[in-house]
Amino acid sequence: MFTLKKIISQLIMPIPLTLLLLCLLAWLLRRNKASWRLPLGLAIGLLVFVSSQGGSRLLVEPLEQQYPYQQQAITDSCVVMVLGSGHDDSLPVTALQQLSPTALMRLNEGLHQTRLGKDCLLITSGFAGDDNQKPHSDVMAAAAIELGFSKGRIISLPLAKDTIEEAQHLRWEIGDAPFRLVTSATHMPRAMAIFERQGTHPVAAPADYYGRGGRWWVLSADNLLDSQRAIHEYVGKSWWWLKSHWQNDNATKELTHAD
Repeated sequence: MFTLKKIISQLIMPIPLTLLLLCLLAWLLRRNKASWRLPLGLAIGLLVFVSSQGGSRLLVEPLEQQYPYQQQAITDSCVVMVLGSGHDDSLPVTALQQLSPTALMRLNEGLHQTRLGKDCLLITSGFAGDDNQKPHSDVMAAAAIELGFSKGRIISLPLAKDTIEEAQHLRWEIGDAPFRLVTSATHMPRAMAIFERQGTHPVAAPADYYGRGGRWWVLSADNLLDSQRAIHEYVGKSWWWLKSHWQNDNATKELTHAD
């Protein structure tokens, strides 16, 4: 299921989807079909929209504006969880340099949140994946130590593969205690929904913002990447919603049969 989700989500990202439309166009032209104009128009329109400043902001801002930036002091027990992103431990550099830009932004905000409380506990998460030897959570923890955070106040969750598993592993670790949840602002709506469904009590602390100002008509690879991040979240939330309802339906059927 995890691999299938990754494959489907990649196929409907802007660049793969545009290439699929162009392949369809080539097939229609080869067969002298008059309907070639539709895939051509869709491919061009999609590429222009997702790579424009205006298009990327239309996709990104509804996600990033759902939760405000968190600056309130933590007055009760302080727990801050930073969700995993990516790293490359094949690089012969420090853990901090091995982190992806997204992971670095999340960790930086996580450390900022720990400074809003007293004796805070920092929780990092993420598995190694197929391309690394070290779990992402351990690299994130090592990077936090390099930045001066106390090793004794870090908990690493190295087995969590995605946000759903991160929420499950956190609940096993801290129960229903409140905590600050740090992740990218585009990912925050889906992450909050998942963590709350697991029975935890997160307080949103978004980081890593992409919805920035600029001329709406400017086309760039950066805009395309921002659009892809947003589309990934919309697809991920839809997948999670379908999966949750499927599980609820199965549970209801099992209870009905039991009765």
